[in-house]
Amino acid sequence: MSKSRTEAFSDGVIAILITIMVLELRAPEGASLSALRPLIPVFLSYVLSFIYLGIYWNNHHHLFQVVERIDGRVLWANLHLLFWLSLISFVTAWMGENGFAAWPMALYGVVLLMAGFAYYILTRALLAVHAADSTLTQALSRDFKERLSMLIYLVAIPLAFVRPWLAGGLYVMVAIMWLIPDRRMERVLT
Repeated sequence: MSKSRTEAFSDGVIAILITIMVLELRAPEGASLSALRPLIPVFLSYVLSFIYLGIYWNNHHHLFQVVERIDGRVLWANLHLLFWLSLISFVTAWMGENGFAAWPMALYGVVLLMAGFAYYILTRALLAVHAADSTLTQALSRDFKERLSMLIYLVAIPLAFVRPWLAGGLYVMVAIMWLIPDRRMERVLT
């Protein structure tokens, strides 16, 4: 199977998700700068989610640069990832519109955790169709950031019920950790 359709489909879905999120941003009622104040949580949640979708798009792009082949398992694993990414727009809106309240913050973390887990499943499905000495296998040899991210999400989710702002800080910390793209793919390609 060709990987190009999977890449193009994934790119399109992520672009649509970003578009849906920006369409949720509503203009304030009033023309003064103070009219923007109630929209700050909505805007901040949008920025964080935009960054997360950008991180997934960037890493998905890097990942597929070293993919040689795919199969049905990979297609389903990729759809599984896109499902969880598609929920980001919902939890972003809920979180922003409710001023980072406990339940929206916790559910945001659940969606991030599941997206991270889905990405992990995708990489394992890809490894299953590649040889042990493939470029992909070499590139995915260490997955410290993936495991650390999921651990942080597991801490942040229950923390959202005690200190939602700390949970949000952990989500931001993971995003910052991933702003530098996964260089493992670039290293094996050079």
